[in-house]
Amino acid sequence: MKLKEKAVVAAGVLVLGLTGSAIAVGEPQQLVAAPAATAVSATLTAGEVRKVDVEQGKVTIKHEAITNLDMPPMTMVFRAVKPELLKDLKPGDKVRFHAESVGGALVVTQIEAAK
Repeated sequence: MKLKEKAVVAAGVLVLGLTGSAIAVGEPQQLVAAPAATAVSATLTAGEVRKVDVEQGKVTIKHEAITNLDMPPMTMVFRAVKPELLKDLKPGDKVRFHAESVGGALVVTQIEAAK
């Protein structure tokens, strides 16, 4: 298991453990769940859509450095984990996205309009 995967598993165990503790003492779960949401949003990368092919489930993004993949800024094609993630995108859109390496392919698992 890669170091990053171990970190994700450890974070999941920690969150689940804290959730169980919060339930045991009667604290609201929302207070425990908030840090996990913050951790996910911290891994989003800024980029600009250059090309979209919803039918093929592909998007070309000019992006900043992708820290979780140790990748420098560049323009490249990603597959979407679900093609419907791409349906509202068009070239020129500013986005924030999360990508993972799955079986050697770079896959966008989350994408949203930049704010």
